[in-house]
Amino acid sequence: MQTDKIHSLRWVLFVSRRFSRVDRKGRSAVTSFLASLGICFGVMTLITVISVMNGFQRSFIDAIMEVSSYHIRLHNLEGALPDGEPVSRADVLQYCLSDRDVTSVHPFYEAQALVNGRDGAESAALIRAVPQNQLSLDAGFAKELHVYSGVFDVSEPNTIVLGSDLAYNLHVRVGSTVNLYALSGGNDVELLSSDRTFRVTGLFYTGYNDINASYAFISLSDGEKYFGEDAVMYFGVKLASPSADSRVISRLEKAYPFVQAESYKSYNRSFFGALRVEKNMLMLLVFLIFVVVGINIFNGMRRMVYERREEISVLSAFGARRDATQLIFIMQGFLIGVLGAVPGLVLGLLLSVQMSTVFSLMSRIVYWVQVFVAMLISPETAMYVRENPMYMIYAHIPPRIFPGEVLVITVFGIFSALLASWLSSRSVLTMTVAEVLRDE
Repeated sequence: MQTDKIHSLRWVLFVSRRFSRVDRKGRSAVTSFLASLGICFGVMTLITVISVMNGFQRSFIDAIMEVSSYHIRLHNLEGALPDGEPVSRADVLQYCLSDRDVTSVHPFYEAQALVNGRDGAESAALIRAVPQNQLSLDAGFAKELHVYSGVFDVSEPNTIVLGSDLAYNLHVRVGSTVNLYALSGGNDVELLSSDRTFRVTGLFYTGYNDINASYAFISLSDGEKYFGEDAVMYFGVKLASPSADSRVISRLEKAYPFVQAESYKSYNRSFFGALRVEKNMLMLLVFLIFVVVGINIFNGMRRMVYERREEISVLSAFGARRDATQLIFIMQGFLIGVLGAVPGLVLGLLLSVQMSTVFSLMSRIVYWVQVFVAMLISPETAMYVRENPMYMIYAHIPPRIFPGEVLVITVFGIFSALLASWLSSRSVLTMTVAEVLRDE
């Protein structure tokens, strides 16, 4: 039985190769070439676009995960177990650090404030109180928070580190002073005060503009002093893998039911939802390329089946099964998909890796085209033409290539050709030898 299947497959491959040799010229060859070319460009475009979008999104997500929200937020760490045994904060922290999915736990306070800068400038900000040695404690925080002026130093009382856009809005720089004029905190905190003056020791930026425009860091001791006794101390938990958040929260709540834990997925639900919708819509639009290519393959294969009706009848007369005959045309569709998807995969990965070169080249091409048009229409304005700076911004965004997404795109390109060839070859099963020979 197994031998018969092997011989049948060899026969299908042999006949498929013979059909392909005959079809190297004529409309069928052109249709096959255009179909493979369409799949190639579809796979290449989708891989490139998704890689660039991943680069955009991951710069935001990494900054949020490492600097802003952490993977899990904990508070209310002191309480009692159901049997009445008291549990201290240290016990919960020790349990968290012993979890195999947890890499670090960091305490912090935070409060909202209206900050006064120079020349009457004001801006709303989120003031976060962190340990003095936060950079050395948290490698991810140090990686995503880039200090471009001064140092990240909150070791002295009343020192503060500001985001780049926040400092710009306040008209301050390193060495300037700012005042936390309006501050949210506990019941013992004065809402409005001109005595909460801080000296700026550093300015930073991250990959997410909202953090740059609203975040400021002070020390834990200053947070305890200015936020009041009722201020809630949070603990940010970093995980080895973001996908482990549900497991860690489930284990923690099972061990200590009184602990309140919040995942980054719920804390940033609207933001991550918007990114997911944006990515899904983009993939849907680019997948339409495969739909158009599939329709082209479907029409081309139906014409091929019709043109091959004499050969099909002869094969049937010599004992070929109809499913084996149909498999011949499915095999040709598979070859069309492979010949398009594999080059598209290579080109897509090549473009993604060399994205900075591509955008730089595009910038130069667009610039010289604009200069050429300006010289034809208005030569005196050609000297004012400049390169679009957005191309260089895009060129400095590192693309992120995820093997799973690349595999899905490539397989879908091949699958679209297979599906189209299968649908078009179903007409093979409706023809009989007598009908074909009578028509001829």
